[in-house]
Amino acid sequence: MSAGPVKGVAALKRMLWEENPVIGQILGICSALAVTNLVKNTLVMCLGLIFTLMMSCFTVSLLRNVIPRQVRMIIQVLVIAAYVIVIKIILDAYLPEISNELGPYVGLIITNCIVMGRTEGYAMNNKPGDAILDGIGAGIGYSLVLLPIAMIREPLGLGTFFGMQLLPPDWTKWNMMVIAPSGFFALATYIWIVRAFKAGEGKR
Repeated sequence: MSAGPVKGVAALKRMLWEENPVIGQILGICSALAVTNLVKNTLVMCLGLIFTLMMSCFTVSLLRNVIPRQVRMIIQVLVIAAYVIVIKIILDAYLPEISNELGPYVGLIITNCIVMGRTEGYAMNNKPGDAILDGIGAGIGYSLVLLPIAMIREPLGLGTFFGMQLLPPDWTKWNMMVIAPSGFFALATYIWIVRAFKAGEGKR
């Protein structure tokens, strides 16, 4: 963890690797259960989270000096919910199939620990420009975990990539790769590999 507040581009870079919210803090992992069996759904979820983080952090930071401390969490949830509703409306209008497949998980962005953590822990104490970069960094950091997992689970489990046939039709599908528990096993393996790599870096 950083010793003090990190500003600007440094805040973005920190969230990608040093303090990646999924790898470092094990936050927002519920998405790994539902969406990482399909790359397309994972990409949409990641873009939705990046948008929500960016705009929520910006808005909360912009209002930080006028938000009463006693009700700040309620206001943060309202701000986050407003942007999630925008995402849901856009998905229902232009990508109804994906919207149905994602089901309640789009709405659950409202209570995603990453979004709540960045608005409360960073946006409430930093300028809008820095808050935007921190939000984008956290969203991309989240995406750098979920997308690689989806890129493994979908081909092995369905033989497809982004909905297109990738492996031969006679490929023996690993059905276990598309069921919910495998998402957690894949996530745990990914985190273990990355942490082992980071530990190796620290010894150099």
